[in-house]
Amino acid sequence: MRALIQRVSRASLTITGRHAGDMGWGLVVLLGVGRGDERTDAEWLAAKIAELRLFPDKNGLMNHSVLETGGDLMLVSQFTLFAETRKGRRPGFTGAARPEEAKPMCDYFSNIMERLLGKSIILGEFGADMKIDLVNDGPVTIWIDTKNKE
Repeated sequence: MRALIQRVSRASLTITGRHAGDMGWGLVVLLGVGRGDERTDAEWLAAKIAELRLFPDKNGLMNHSVLETGGDLMLVSQFTLFAETRKGRRPGFTGAARPEEAKPMCDYFSNIMERLLGKSIILGEFGADMKIDLVNDGPVTIWIDTKNKE
């Protein structure tokens, strides 16, 4: 699994022209499911995101997690995180899981995140046309790949 995490001061989500939610300070997580990803990948990644210290303390140092701050979270599936761009000019996506495998993993991941945070999160709709309007705070943007746990 791959996640692109952005710390935001605000964000809103529109799905196929329908307003789906607004949030204040928190994280926007774009999630890609790769071929062969397992539930253990989702569990590790969700725990990592919930506890990652991306929010400032009183001295401005990134010492608090979204879990500690009670921040909001928006989760949007994004197979394009598995884009392969080595050859040519059109990206390939053969590393991304097929929809029948990816959707259940996204659902599983979102359930874990809600359980860890103890509240509902804003969810994108798998495979839908979505628009995210956000203000990246910092800016802070983090990339995590469960196959390369750095």
